[in-house]
Amino acid sequence: MMHPINVAEKSDVGFARIPEGETDVRPGFVGFTTRGFLAAVICVATLAAASAQTPPAPIVVDGPAHQAPWVRYRDWSQTTWPTYNTLSERTRTPVATGKPIDIVGEIAGDPKKGQDLAFARSRGGGCLACHVMGPASQETPGNAGPDLSEIGSAGRPDSYLYNYIHDPRHLNAASSMPPWGAHGFYNDEEIRHMVAFLKTLKTPARFRSALDDPEKRPKPVEDRDALDPFVNPAVDRIDAGRALFAKAGPGGKSCVSCHADEKKFAGWAVTMPRWEPRMKKMLGVEEFIFRHASATTGEDYRMQSTGNTDLSVFLHSLSNGLPINVDISSADAKPVYDLGKTLFETKIGQFNFSCGDCHDPNRGGNKWLRGQFVGESKGQLDHFPLWRTSRGAGQVWDVRKRLQWCNVQVRADVLPPDVPEYDALELYLKAQSQGYKLTAPNIRH
Repeated sequence: MMHPINVAEKSDVGFARIPEGETDVRPGFVGFTTRGFLAAVICVATLAAASAQTPPAPIVVDGPAHQAPWVRYRDWSQTTWPTYNTLSERTRTPVATGKPIDIVGEIAGDPKKGQDLAFARSRGGGCLACHVMGPASQETPGNAGPDLSEIGSAGRPDSYLYNYIHDPRHLNAASSMPPWGAHGFYNDEEIRHMVAFLKTLKTPARFRSALDDPEKRPKPVEDRDALDPFVNPAVDRIDAGRALFAKAGPGGKSCVSCHADEKKFAGWAVTMPRWEPRMKKMLGVEEFIFRHASATTGEDYRMQSTGNTDLSVFLHSLSNGLPINVDISSADAKPVYDLGKTLFETKIGQFNFSCGDCHDPNRGGNKWLRGQFVGESKGQLDHFPLWRTSRGAGQVWDVRKRLQWCNVQVRADVLPPDVPEYDALELYLKAQSQGYKLTAPNIRH
């Protein structure tokens, strides 16, 4: 089935055999006979012709690679957010006016109600997700935002505090803080209570333990043996994928009908996604599986189906230990990479977050959102597909499902897995892991 492009495989093309005794090969080609020289020319020409005539892998170019119509996963939130940006519709979110709301005089509010609102997790995660907020802070506050324990002594006017909660874009266009009021998380009265609470914060936080102090909390270290099946249930999916690789499809052929030596796939997955000129788009491993299998074995391995994921796990595992090496500089790949870079900084969803707001080390990357450590983008895509332990009993996810999950988490409508926007983001993020050695399937919370 699969038709990888592998440098090692190019050496399988044999040179034309030259009859023994007809050449005298020495350094610098000294002493070549005429017939030997002609044979060498023919040999090189044969190799070039063979390389040029290697046909591209058969694929189905028409139609989506996902189950159509695409339906969001049933165990995910089914809420939609049609008035906010998605990765494909980037002009939905109302633009900030740039003019703060005019607040005259001091704001009167109930500090206790404000504290309850700030600490409640039911309204978008609460302020403690990103901020330490004085001695009353609950357990494991985050540090993606500044410590607000003494904001009440900072001399900020009430109007500043109100507007920073309502819509920080008025004061800082690049703010990573959501527009809590403008995007409907809190109303005017609730924001006034929160301002009243902030004005009471004049004492440094006192933590019950180092685990509650985000500056001292030990960062998690992933030291589990990802390839131990007793540790990572996804390892069993390698054999499941290998079985599908050998299984004959409706057309009577299996992957091994054309690819009996699976070792020739070593080095393939680490170069994906790759530009496909017949479709004028990037194809990742999972979309390639569907399109190539449909064209060769007749199997219908739609993206994110169990069969597709199992084959992806198997094919990725064949490149374990090899460095990520995606093309980002060719004439076709660079525009896709550039789009991925743009999308990484695109604000989407009701939270108005970009990928960079959470994963840039200068913002939320390598910091805490309450008790969850958020890693930087570098080194994120050298371990997919993976076993996702946070989803109940655990699930195996490919990278496109992880991107979709991020969209839902920032309350943005998700896209089908094969759209060009996810192609571009996967390429950009994979490039951040350039040189990192692949270990798949892996395991993460």
